Amino acid sequence: MTQAISQLLDKTHYFKGLKCKECGAEYEAKAIHVCEYCFGPLEVNYDFSSLRGRITRQDIEAGPNSIWRYRQFLPVETNDPIDMGTGMTPLLKSHRLARQLGLKNLYIKNDAVNMPTLSFKDRVVSVALTRARELGFTTVSCASTGNLANSTAAIAARAGLDCCVFIPSDLEAGKVLGTLIYGPTVMSVHGNYDQVNRLCSEVANTHGWGFVNINLRPYYSEGSKTLGYEVAEQLGWELPDHIVAPLASGSLFTKIYKGFREFVEVGLVADKDVRFSGAQAEGCSPIAQAYRENRDFVTPVKPSTIAKSIAIGNPADGAYALDIARKTNGNIESVTDAEIVAGMKLLAETEGIFTETAGGTTIAVLKKLVEAGKINPDEKTVVYITGNGLKTVEAVQGAIAEPFTIEPKLESFERALERAQTLDRLEWQPSLV
Repeated sequence: MTQAISQLLDKTHYFKGLKCKECGAEYEAKAIHVCEYCFGPLEVNYDFSSLRGRITRQDIEAGPNSIWRYRQFLPVETNDPIDMGTGMTPLLKSHRLARQLGLKNLYIKNDAVNMPTLSFKDRVVSVALTRARELGFTTVSCASTGNLANSTAAIAARAGLDCCVFIPSDLEAGKVLGTLIYGPTVMSVHGNYDQVNRLCSEVANTHGWGFVNINLRPYYSEGSKTLGYEVAEQLGWELPDHIVAPLASGSLFTKIYKGFREFVEVGLVADKDVRFSGAQAEGCSPIAQAYRENRDFVTPVKPSTIAKSIAIGNPADGAYALDIARKTNGNIESVTDAEIVAGMKLLAETEGIFTETAGGTTIAVLKKLVEAGKINPDEKTVVYITGNGLKTVEAVQGAIAEPFTIEPKLESFERALERAQTLDRLEWQPSLV
């Protein structure tokens, strides 16, 4: 890389400000997220025209082994972002799951091992808190169904920022503990995520804190683009044919799409049609319902599902996710809680990946789409696993085998082994033999 190009990549940012997705009104790059004219959502506005032809695949490959290898595509000015090794998670070629489903080219993007808190939320929070620090915030916060609280607390601790997070009071114990360990103030609210989010909007306006998914949302959501960038790079600098990803607010889905388009725009990958399919739990499936009913608007629902991390009844980007699924010839499908648990078990038993309920939802929808003939076996399909199963162990308790309890004697082991070889694993009962 020449010195001139090195200086360009190291010292220049390419975001111009914020722009309304509905009316196009432009704003300075401040901590705002709603258009004052039409109340549409704001997103980061870039000018990549000067970057095309100036950044190469080799430049990116020479960068850090984290999301910050894509710094020029992210809404930060600093050369010193908050980097905890987030991103560059494995893209695994599936063999046993693919064979069981009848697919020839299935890949698993595994953010269940993302750093530092084992979910894709580490990506969005790394970007949001880097930008929060640039904007002068000293206290950061979020409304969360669990994973985001984990990430915000951990990365705020690393950055030396004060942190107060808000969660529904019925979250899984692992996610609550996984937030408290970092020492933030945690507000456990009697209500679902949408109620928590409304409270947080009031707090943000009253206290002037940096809420990653409210007043910092335009910057926060851009972190999800890195899931698109990485897949393109890991596939040998080409786009897949089809992706399947979970839908909560719809932001992740739309930003993967944006990431693919930006790499095409600057000439890093060749253009091609990529189909986008989304996954929801039936107990909170407002986007899937709108898709089935051929509506272009999303009607809010009250969540009731074990898939708490994607249980957003009033998804902010639901309409945009619908548009992407339809214009790319994709699909949006939902599955039951029982199918979610089966999806978690299927991924674990075939590929050795323990995912949380969001991942179980995505695998179950992948299976459902295959069985309905909506995924071509020859398509290069990428399924996104966004969180770790150790956070939601309650979901599979009672649905998996329990160990045999034996005496420390060979004959006791032999009797147990004989039982194990004759019983279906799902019918195992704990016993003393």
